[in-house]
Amino acid sequence: MRMDDHRESDNIEDRRGQRSSGGGLRLGGGRMGLGTIAIALVASYFLGINPLTVLNMLSGGDMPAIEQSATSASRPPANDETAIFVSKVLASTEDTWNEAFQRMGKQYQEPKLVLFSDVTPTACGTGQSAMGPFYCPGDQNVYIDLTFFRELKDRFKAPGEFAQAYVIAHEVGHHVQNLLGIADKIHQTQQRVGKAEANALSVRMELQADCLAGVWGKRTDTMQNVLEPGDLEAALTAASAIGDDRLQQQTQGRIVPESFTHGSSAQRMRWFKRGFESGDMNQCNTFNTKQL
Repeated sequence: MRMDDHRESDNIEDRRGQRSSGGGLRLGGGRMGLGTIAIALVASYFLGINPLTVLNMLSGGDMPAIEQSATSASRPPANDETAIFVSKVLASTEDTWNEAFQRMGKQYQEPKLVLFSDVTPTACGTGQSAMGPFYCPGDQNVYIDLTFFRELKDRFKAPGEFAQAYVIAHEVGHHVQNLLGIADKIHQTQQRVGKAEANALSVRMELQADCLAGVWGKRTDTMQNVLEPGDLEAALTAASAIGDDRLQQQTQGRIVPESFTHGSSAQRMRWFKRGFESGDMNQCNTFNTKQL
């Protein structure tokens, strides 16, 4: 992926090496449905995440976050090649979505990308490395522990810079959903339905984010000619590697489709490819199709 001469984003905060105070999450007095709790338990079982953290994420940040000691935002070191690459990828998403929103007559609010190690406080609760990269709508930040890229390469067999860029673009896709009001509508609906229906809506949310990541890839390559031979295949490999069916097979030895929250490997590849081939975010309406 050719990014050497590209600009870096100004929306990077490096918290690596910083420690938060407060010790953990505190549950508030708000009520939470059994379906939400079940989703949290499933996610914690499959992904090794503290279920309290998942509950806070699914609640949209309604529960109080942990206390954060005062820290000063910092930029990644100039010799940190991975962090600089991530910063350039984020800048390319800014270019793509600023233009797309302008065409819609809207203002794109650029998210911040936070680099952290192990744990970090967020508006959605305690962010943990075990969660993998994630987006918090409460503070409109994307969070990532860069050691995930090593796991992407070694555990998921998805090496390559475009595979890494896909991960960032997917989380920014969730930010786009948040700005367009899609995320709020889906989360409100999930609170009124059962576990299976809530899971199905989550799958459609994730597949749309995959499609939006594909749109970013196409538009970025069209504008800046960044892709090299094999890059598209690397992104598709990453999408396939983190499909629910593949993760469930690895973790529990069986596949339970009704518990999917992100989509199968085939679905994730299909929707990323759809966005990439079209370059059109209007092709990413996963909520208005029977066939995912």
